[in-house]
Amino acid sequence: MSKVKTVFFCKNCGAESGKWVGKCPSCNEWNTYIEELKVKNGNSSLKLEKRNTAPQSLTHIEEHKAHFIQITDKELSRVLGGGIVPGAIVLLGGEPGIGKSTLLLQLMLQESNIKTLYVSGEESEQQLKQRALRVGAAHSNSFILCETDTRNIFKHLKELQPDLIIIDSIQTMHSDLLEASAGSISQIRETAAEFLRFAKQNNTPVFLIGHITKEGIIAGPKILEHMVDTVLQFEGDRHHAYRMVRSIKNRFGSTSELAIYEMRPEGLIAAENLSDIFITQRNQPISGNAIAATMEGIRPMFIEVQALVSSAVYGTPQRSCTGFDIKRFNMLLAVLEKRCGFKLAAKDSFLNIAGGIRIEDPSVDLAIISATLSSAEDLPIDSMNCFCGEVGLTGEIRPVSRIENRIKEAIKLGFESFYCSSYNLKGLDKTLLSQIKTIPVNRVDEVFKHLFG
Repeated sequence: MSKVKTVFFCKNCGAESGKWVGKCPSCNEWNTYIEELKVKNGNSSLKLEKRNTAPQSLTHIEEHKAHFIQITDKELSRVLGGGIVPGAIVLLGGEPGIGKSTLLLQLMLQESNIKTLYVSGEESEQQLKQRALRVGAAHSNSFILCETDTRNIFKHLKELQPDLIIIDSIQTMHSDLLEASAGSISQIRETAAEFLRFAKQNNTPVFLIGHITKEGIIAGPKILEHMVDTVLQFEGDRHHAYRMVRSIKNRFGSTSELAIYEMRPEGLIAAENLSDIFITQRNQPISGNAIAATMEGIRPMFIEVQALVSSAVYGTPQRSCTGFDIKRFNMLLAVLEKRCGFKLAAKDSFLNIAGGIRIEDPSVDLAIISATLSSAEDLPIDSMNCFCGEVGLTGEIRPVSRIENRIKEAIKLGFESFYCSSYNLKGLDKTLLSQIKTIPVNRVDEVFKHLFG
């Protein structure tokens, strides 16, 4: 007979304890243990063949390059590292209604040469059929299974033998090994481990869709993100048409890549020219706007930085940021006050990265201080100027990486002047510099003199 017992799991790291503890001894987080019923029996929903393992010398192991399955969606392919790796398990998280199911359903419909099984625990066959008719055309290699019991799912997988598996979502999956309900920490950890073992043994890639909590993290134990090979975060505001897929963890590629899609009635459409999305075409110059040359992975991207500086209505000045780190914005304001003599401590300061995107690249510092100075003096900046540089605490303009790619993108977009650190211009191709006016600046006060005299 099965043995039932009460155990406690840590929501953060998945550690198990026989009794409740206030502080997790594994991850040192407080008040993260929750109680669940656990049933242990001798059966398993996934039967695996035993492998004979033995220690091997690292010098005797043959090197095999990762073989990628090429897919039609170039944006998703780049974020994954060049394609889908056989045997990889990918976790895709995002807010409800952001487009996670639509993206992976499109992936299945686009790859007619790959036998794909879409396992849904949230929608019926009729609902998936209606969505499939809206976003693409079905083909003979696309299969749908509405099931939550992993025992039945693995039976169908053994019969169908698909080349790609999509699980929507991991929080709805249920293993009969455990008495806990679907979505609990123990069930998420057990079902994810079963799909992980299946993917590695059969060399079949698996995509897992994961829910997120109100704090914006993927629901379930943190160990879920450690188990998978790749973690993708689906971001974006539902009030904007654009969605972003960002790689948080990737064992087969870079974690600095970004894919941008436009949500349309026919599905998610890859955005080709990113700079046209985030730069507003204006007929007349307005103070407080500056164009920043940033990088997302290996792709140059030009964004519009908007700043507003006004007299404080209340006693305490307000500081607000949208799409940028508020602490770094406060640091830049302190540099302007200390090094340039601007009295911004008694004024309200607001910053917005247009388009709903969040930027972490420090190269946008120069554009931020330029937009802030423009708003403080109520003097507009020429829309043909763009900025690229990191600002230090002493007021110096520091060089940034991949400056050639940024200058080439500025030339392609038709900008006339490019502000950057003078250290970035050393060793650059003179032919490239002859196509655009590059203005080297070393300190913050030099930027103000160049812009406003």
